[in-house]
Amino acid sequence: MMDAFMGYIEVIADWAIPVLILGIPLYALFKGVKVYEAFVDGAKEGFDVAVRIMPYLVAILVAIGLFRDVQAMDQFALLVGPFTEMINMPAEILPMAIIRPLSGGGAMGVMTSIFAEYGPDSYIGLLASVMMGSTETTFYVLAVYFGSVNIKKTRHALAAGLTADVAGILAAVTFCYLFFGHMLTQ
Repeated sequence: MMDAFMGYIEVIADWAIPVLILGIPLYALFKGVKVYEAFVDGAKEGFDVAVRIMPYLVAILVAIGLFRDVQAMDQFALLVGPFTEMINMPAEILPMAIIRPLSGGGAMGVMTSIFAEYGPDSYIGLLASVMMGSTETTFYVLAVYFGSVNIKKTRHALAAGLTADVAGILAAVTFCYLFFGHMLTQ
């Protein structure tokens, strides 16, 4: 029974993207939409949005570069590490928790360095992976989405996003400890 189900899932996975790529334009043609013109208009609008958000992206990238160059992340990890150890969050994962709200690419770089140093199957590697999927690039998202529509005052969006990031980090630590905590004693 399970093998048949997995067979269906594999067939769906193999055909989902090709069906969408062909199906959407065919449906649009059937409905009388000028597909090429709609695509070009969308691409033009996307380019305009990219130009509008460029200053916000540059600001985020400069902030990340400064944060790394002054080694503030390492100093913060040394300072806060003893406290995070109390909740089973190794100090080595702090750079990941710090950089993730700022940059997905930066977080991927931190995660790659964690994998290189500790291994992807280590407790720290697994925690980094779960943390990567449990949190968001809050500052990047705010810069892109609010910047694309010229919103300057984000009100409670930053606080809500960072609160969600903290919840994601704590959930990642909790569930990794529950599922992989036995690896800490090895």
